[in-house]
Amino acid sequence: MTVQRLALFDLDNTLIDLNAAFRDWAAEFALDRQLGADAFEWLLAIDKAGHPHRAEFFATIRERFTLAESVEGLWAQYRTRMPYLVHCRAAILDGLTALRASGWSIGIVTNGMADNQLGKIQRTGLVDVVDAWAISGAEGIRKPDIRLFEIAGQRCGKSLTDGGWVIGDSLTSDIDGGNKAGLRTIWINYQTVSDLDHAAHHAVHRVEDALKLLRDATAP
Repeated sequence: MTVQRLALFDLDNTLIDLNAAFRDWAAEFALDRQLGADAFEWLLAIDKAGHPHRAEFFATIRERFTLAESVEGLWAQYRTRMPYLVHCRAAILDGLTALRASGWSIGIVTNGMADNQLGKIQRTGLVDVVDAWAISGAEGIRKPDIRLFEIAGQRCGKSLTDGGWVIGDSLTSDIDGGNKAGLRTIWINYQTVSDLDHAAHHAVHRVEDALKLLRDATAP
């Protein structure tokens, strides 16, 4: 069965390196507020531990350092700053451009607040090399809900009933969501790609590897 040339990419830690940007933010935050020598590592540790929502994350920070700013204010400052700290590698931008020029429709499907995620798409230059995006904070739907993938597909002028691809780093949000949407999936695994138990159709180290796989999948 021929799969249409539709590729839906995750944003954070797929097209952009959010982890590196977060480290830069944490260093700035600790230094600007003079939080002490251990603050940077503490911020990294609680982020790694996982908070279901940034409001909870900043509530924990505010309490730990007895900050005067409100949780909402701290979170808003974070969302304003992060688009200036994230980067998309030139090889990824070039690869997306080439893929699009060869007839692919490219979308971004991402969870997160609309202002933060849209700012990242615009500031990194991704806005110029993709056809559309669907952001959970704007749509009121979060991955792995297949409706977010459907919205992105529609904005690319495509129906998911004709197939396509989902590329992302999360086995839950991206891979399970993509599989449930009836799409082929590529897992971006930044650690070690081995014979891990996962449901993705393919597993690769880098987005560049996924781009090559997509090119090869439709090569004459």
